[in-house]
Amino acid sequence: MCGIVAYIGHREAYPVVLKGLKRLEYRGYDSAGVAIINDGLRVYKKKDKVAALEEYASSYDMRSPIAIGHTRWATHGEPCDRNAHPHVSSDGKLSMVHNGIIENYVQLKQELIKQGHVFQSDTDTEVLLHFIEEIKKQNQCPLEEALRIALKRVVGAYVIVLIDEDNPDTLIAARKGSPLVIGVGKGEHFLASDASPIVEYTKEVVYVNDYEIAIIKADELILKNISNERQTPYIQKLDIELAAIEKGGFAHFMLKEIFEQPQTIFDSLRGRLDAKKGTLTMGGIREYAETLSNAKRIIVVACGTSWHAGLVAEYMIEELCRIPVEVEYASEFRYRNPVVGPGDVIIAISQSGETADTLVAIEAAKEKGAIILGVCNVVGSSIARLSHAGAYTHAGPEIGVASTKAFTAQLAVLCLVGLKIAAEKGSITTQRFQHLLDELDQIPEKVATALKLDDQVQKIAAKYKDARDFLYLGRGYNFPVALEGALKLKEISYIHAEGYPAAEMKHGPIALVDENLPVVIVATKDSYYEKIVSNIQEIKARKGKVIAVVTEGDHIIPPMADDVIFVPSADELVAPIVSVIPLQLLAYHIGVMKGFDVDKPRNLAKSVTVE
Repeated sequence: MCGIVAYIGHREAYPVVLKGLKRLEYRGYDSAGVAIINDGLRVYKKKDKVAALEEYASSYDMRSPIAIGHTRWATHGEPCDRNAHPHVSSDGKLSMVHNGIIENYVQLKQELIKQGHVFQSDTDTEVLLHFIEEIKKQNQCPLEEALRIALKRVVGAYVIVLIDEDNPDTLIAARKGSPLVIGVGKGEHFLASDASPIVEYTKEVVYVNDYEIAIIKADELILKNISNERQTPYIQKLDIELAAIEKGGFAHFMLKEIFEQPQTIFDSLRGRLDAKKGTLTMGGIREYAETLSNAKRIIVVACGTSWHAGLVAEYMIEELCRIPVEVEYASEFRYRNPVVGPGDVIIAISQSGETADTLVAIEAAKEKGAIILGVCNVVGSSIARLSHAGAYTHAGPEIGVASTKAFTAQLAVLCLVGLKIAAEKGSITTQRFQHLLDELDQIPEKVATALKLDDQVQKIAAKYKDARDFLYLGRGYNFPVALEGALKLKEISYIHAEGYPAAEMKHGPIALVDENLPVVIVATKDSYYEKIVSNIQEIKARKGKVIAVVTEGDHIIPPMADDVIFVPSADELVAPIVSVIPLQLLAYHIGVMKGFDVDKPRNLAKSVTVE
């Protein structure tokens, strides 16, 4: 969840690290800090966002060719100055930043207290640092060796970066279960939790693997495994541009990313879909196409917005492929000893490709013989590397914490996967296959049309921004859209919102309906249309305020609704990609009108790499 940046080389390190922390702030913004070596080890850290650290450090001499930095999403210990990273060893010579959770830190802490260690924070990170320090002292060994010994005892997930006053020309880093990228420059190296702080300096990167330790100097990178065996760094080229991680004139990253969706959806289809030729190419699953088509069942594992995409995929795949599909929260699936084995296919959906619960879930399923198909956005991510097959969504970096363009790209790619399996299996007619290719091909243009509703949605947002609760309803393919709309509103505006299948309204939620409750109903033309018209009448009979998202040309629902948003017509299988657009805009505008930072909603971070 936290963001880590480090630098060693010929530049002034602090400005590089500070800029990197700003780029990684979507990963956590409870506190921030840096450590440099300038006439000794110096640590500067402050509660709140990176700007607070920048102001605090402005009166100090920050010159140094080496620095480590951290922006925190709190797990152990409340957000405050003393719990902020970097932490410092007892002798004041070592400093460390950490992303992850050390599960056995209580036991380690008790042992260290008996040995005389005094702790300045409530964090598990400080415990790990003192543990490394104690091993170094007791064994009279180099820091690298002390780290290796410590990590064999540690239980949990981590990326750590260490700086040593006695070795000011070296950074030492290690990874297990959380991401770490090393940028390779000329006489310099950059370390970060993802590539966004690195891309403006170098396009050459090394993705550190689990259980690897990196020893980094300005002009040298050594990788070793935890058994002290040298590994050959595999240098890859970044495929992102600096403009992709800047706002580009938009007020917020979230708004920019909402408006990027016509292009990002097109990018997710490009090179795969050729509607004119009637062809669909999915190179990432070609080797396993027959296995997928013969699957006895498919289990989708995901969290948050990706779980909603998985629900849409369930409907798509069952309709197209006639294969049973289950959709599981990864956080539940990993703990309940599920029945999984050969013949099962697991589809793991994750924007970052680093979601901790999803990673552990697919590791367990893979060990039991299941085939893993990853749907991720980040190239080289852990889920992508762990999967047997898969597809990248190609949505580009998503900086806003509330996922928008990643969701629609996931839907597009999952539809392609469903169509590919159906074609391989022969469970879809040629006419239906071609029709859906045509429908998908038109989606980017239809999303662009839906974005033209922004001014109208902004007016609706102004009308309902002070509501205490919202109810979102949908049926069939539109039920997951209702869930996603409610989640976006909760994340961005802090208004309580619930998504429900419209037919289930009568089994409880209808008790909430009165003249003060806005009810957002996703009611595009589909096979459930007549039923949802009846649901709207039930709401109006109880004086509820209806905001209806309907298909262009609808003449039945508008007279019943208080507010109407018309979206372009689309086949019900792909309609969620279009109908979710006004719900994203509604959440965005309400959040902005309430004065909140929609890019950094409270208590949330972009990439959940801890339990």
